[in-house]
Amino acid sequence: MTGDWDFGDKPKRLRVGQAITPEQFDELDDDQLARLVPKAYRDYFPGKDGCADGYFYLHDGTAWSFYKGGFLDE
Repeated sequence: MTGDWDFGDKPKRLRVGQAITPEQFDELDDDQLARLVPKAYRDYFPGKDGCADGYFYLHDGTAWSFYKGGFLDE
């Protein structure tokens, strides 16, 4: 996969802050998932295996969710 995947009949580019489904989360690798996280928070991304239920915690206790494309508490 090169950063695109098929959404029905059109490929869609991975973009920062883009919400994804649990199925898409399962299909993507660590590098592809990291592209969805804003640069300011990428250093805190522990890799796919470190994400419980599609989210991970930052240094300040907030959680970034791949399913929301943002912070869990927003």
